[in-house]
Amino acid sequence: MKHALHRVRSFKIEAPYTLRIGFEDNTEQVIDFKLVLAGELFGPLRELAVFNQVRIDPEVHTLVWPNGADFDPATLHDWPTHAQAMADRAKLWNLSPA
Repeated sequence: MKHALHRVRSFKIEAPYTLRIGFEDNTEQVIDFKLVLAGELFGPLRELAVFNQVRIDPEVHTLVWPNGADFDPATLHDWPTHAQAMADRAKLWNLSPA
């Protein structure tokens, strides 16, 4: 099975924890990340000031945050397909011992 490669070209903060993301194929996703902000890597992004420091990595063309958090651009591109699984994983991250 071939993994689709996508690139994030733009983003706009639409609301708290919600980004409008533009891709190289001229499609967009509006994603509310609140349900997946858990665990050691993504949990710090629950602080809105940290979440809003999002930027596009110029090498891999995905969204990144100062603490090293990032998402696969293909996952972002096809978010409706992945959203529930990501939210379910985030619940497990919150249960993990610190």
